Amino acid sequence: MSSRSISVVPGSDLPDRVRLARRMARLSQSKLAVALGVTASAVAQWENPEGTRPSIERLEIIAELAHVNFDWLATGRGRAKRFKTAENTIAAVELSAFAQDLDEEVLLQEFRRLPSRMRLLTLELLKAYGHRFEKKSD
Repeated sequence: MSSRSISVVPGSDLPDRVRLARRMARLSQSKLAVALGVTASAVAQWENPEGTRPSIERLEIIAELAHVNFDWLATGRGRAKRFKTAENTIAAVELSAFAQDLDEEVLLQEFRRLPSRMRLLTLELLKAYGHRFEKKSD
């Protein structure tokens, strides 16, 4: 039997978190090593409980590549996955669906106060006016 201590919670120590982050990024040790400019054996050392530890700068790059929170990777605190940023996601809604000025915002607030029957009538009225102005601008 090994005298080495076994972590009860996966990801609770740095080597586990480095390994999990690498796997989340779907990278082999070799591919991560190339991305970081180190050898594959250096990555293997970082994932070994008795091995060496990566520098803060390398942890930052690993976190970026794996899309995990740096704080979680470095310390184990917080959530592993970070929320996606606008640059790598598709918007759930179009921004044009939101009020673009104060008049539209007031109109929306007042519309929401109307009973459903009045909403339908208001929509029909707005559509009729909208079509009327479209024809005039053509």
